[in-house]
Amino acid sequence: MNPRSLRFRLVSWYALWLGAVFAVAGVLLYLGLRHYLELNLAATETRRAERIALLVMRVEAAPDPNLAAAVTADFAPEASGRFVRIAKMDGTVLYASGRPLDHSFDPAQISPPPGRPGSRKERMADGGEVIISTILTPENAPGRYFVETGESLTAALGELRRLFVLLALAAVAVVVVALGGVVFLVKRALLPVEQIARTAEGITSRNLSERLPVPPTGDEFEHLSRTLNWMIIRLEAAFQHNRRFLADASHELRTPLTVLRSEMEIMIRRDSLDPATREIVGNLLEEVERLVQIVETLFALSRFEAGQAHAEHARFDFAQLAAATAEQMCLLAEDKGQTISCETPAPVWVEGDRARLKQVIVNLLDNAIKYTPTGGAVKLSVTAVGTEAVCDVVDNGIGIPAAAIPHVFDRFFRVDAARSRDLGGAGIGLSIVKVICAAHDGQVEVESEAGRGSRFRVRLPLAGGEKSSV
Repeated sequence: MNPRSLRFRLVSWYALWLGAVFAVAGVLLYLGLRHYLELNLAATETRRAERIALLVMRVEAAPDPNLAAAVTADFAPEASGRFVRIAKMDGTVLYASGRPLDHSFDPAQISPPPGRPGSRKERMADGGEVIISTILTPENAPGRYFVETGESLTAALGELRRLFVLLALAAVAVVVVALGGVVFLVKRALLPVEQIARTAEGITSRNLSERLPVPPTGDEFEHLSRTLNWMIIRLEAAFQHNRRFLADASHELRTPLTVLRSEMEIMIRRDSLDPATREIVGNLLEEVERLVQIVETLFALSRFEAGQAHAEHARFDFAQLAAATAEQMCLLAEDKGQTISCETPAPVWVEGDRARLKQVIVNLLDNAIKYTPTGGAVKLSVTAVGTEAVCDVVDNGIGIPAAAIPHVFDRFFRVDAARSRDLGGAGIGLSIVKVICAAHDGQVEVESEAGRGSRFRVRLPLAGGEKSSV
């Protein structure tokens, strides 16, 4: 169980709370029973002292050799493990019992009578405790005497400790059983959350029409699910509005840009045009061409996101497509004094739109060529790994700073805007790559280090569930 999960925290807090409740209840129960035993034992000793006082009153005198015999005969304090002491008002001891046969305490360690009736608890040298009750014979008796009786707490506390151990074991068993029930109940209670999470993980910008399950429980989970569904509805509306705007804007811009390009091409071919004006028109034509490319790319991007750009799926050799594309891109690399090498050791079959996947390879190779200096090298490889087709485009160019890597697939993002503009980049090519890969149930990754080049890796599922032996 994940220690950071809500389930683990709920079970842990319940276990700690239940354990604390049992611990506090156990301590209070132990102290309460011990106090009850002490009070009960003190009351018993007081009654015993009263009976001994009656015996002393019958004997009527002290010292009397018959007093010890009478007390021993009637109460046998040594044999029963009890303490008996009879003393005059001035502290003279008339009778004191000897050491109990069970050696539970030493009578010699018990302090003299306190001079007033009552009960007290005394601790022995060995750590044991003795409860002692003291009474004073009535005023109408022949003589006034202090009568003390006592008994060790060892036996009673021993029974109490055994009871406490049994209660502790029972509490542990109850806690274990309760935790098992809590784990089951928490798992059952959080099941709607797991279902909501699994469904939410599968919702992307391409399937915002899906909705989270709404458990009919009437609790916070139902409210959360309904709230999230309303949020998804608003997101879907926002995405549709964005896509519609992008498609409409791209479509509307294509016509005027095409007219501008045609008019400038006609103007630049006129013989009467002076060189300065021809240069200005040429520069304008280059900017119009760049705008046309941007608009065409945005239009393609909107079609990809709307799911309209990969209707023609076919089974083909991705490795052969990569090799042919690399051969076509060699001319562009040679203009910059670069080399493109391609490694396709075996056919790699995938299913998809051949033209769009070729655009992925073209965009990645074009990006590598743009940002690799003269004399650099670009390496393209396509292999089958497990159930995936893996396409790597590796260069030894300027690389990408670590802070920019998470944003390289964002629209219009450029690491160095000025340099990208000089190289003709608009910051949309890698966005197109990501969208095309997502449309084919694949993904694209990047690894790069500034000044040491980059590696772009495309992963696509193999055709028909094929699996490589690699």
